[in-house]
Amino acid sequence: MKKQLLFIAVIILAAVVCFADNGAVVAALPSKEITLPPPDMKGGKPLMECLALRKSSREFSDKELSQQQLSNLLWAAFGVNRTDGKHTAPTAMNVQDPMIYAAMKDGLYLYEPKGNTLKLVLAKDIRAECGKQEFHKNVPVDLIYVSDLKKIGGDKPEGLNLAWNHIGYISQNVYLYCASEGLSTVVCGWIDYPQLEKAMGLSQDFKVILTQPVGFPK
Repeated sequence: MKKQLLFIAVIILAAVVCFADNGAVVAALPSKEITLPPPDMKGGKPLMECLALRKSSREFSDKELSQQQLSNLLWAAFGVNRTDGKHTAPTAMNVQDPMIYAAMKDGLYLYEPKGNTLKLVLAKDIRAECGKQEFHKNVPVDLIYVSDLKKIGGDKPEGLNLAWNHIGYISQNVYLYCASEGLSTVVCGWIDYPQLEKAMGLSQDFKVILTQPVGFPK
């Protein structure tokens, strides 16, 4: 009888607490993975037109992006574009330290480039933590750019310089996609970093670099 009770207790504990992929302990979540449609690699405006249209905008409507737009957006940002597993944005020595989280109304998701999927990591709306401007609270998707410090040798200046460069390439990809799609976006660094990292449940091996809200113009 005692063994049965112990087994039940272990099962209940496992259902209440689990370890996230990033090493942080979070409340157990219902299994939720969104398989995005394949990105549309043939559409969009010509590159030179996108460069002419590229701009920052801080006004967003609350209209949701379609799953196709979300797929195209994330693939443009840091999707896999070659059979060797490399990405649409470069990283020094191919360290591939960037991670893209998508904060949305129904929770926080981690983008998995290889499968072009979104994995729910936190069933909570943390968009308000993504920046100190009011627009973060209601934007359809707030991209959070995180660097895996283990891949760049920790938080030493030379590694962090690489991380900032890598996120710069990714954020420009997002700008160009938004210009092509008629979406609004802006890169944000006015963030309470410790508060956001705590809200995400990140361990000290992971660092938020920037955020980038994306949505339709207001």
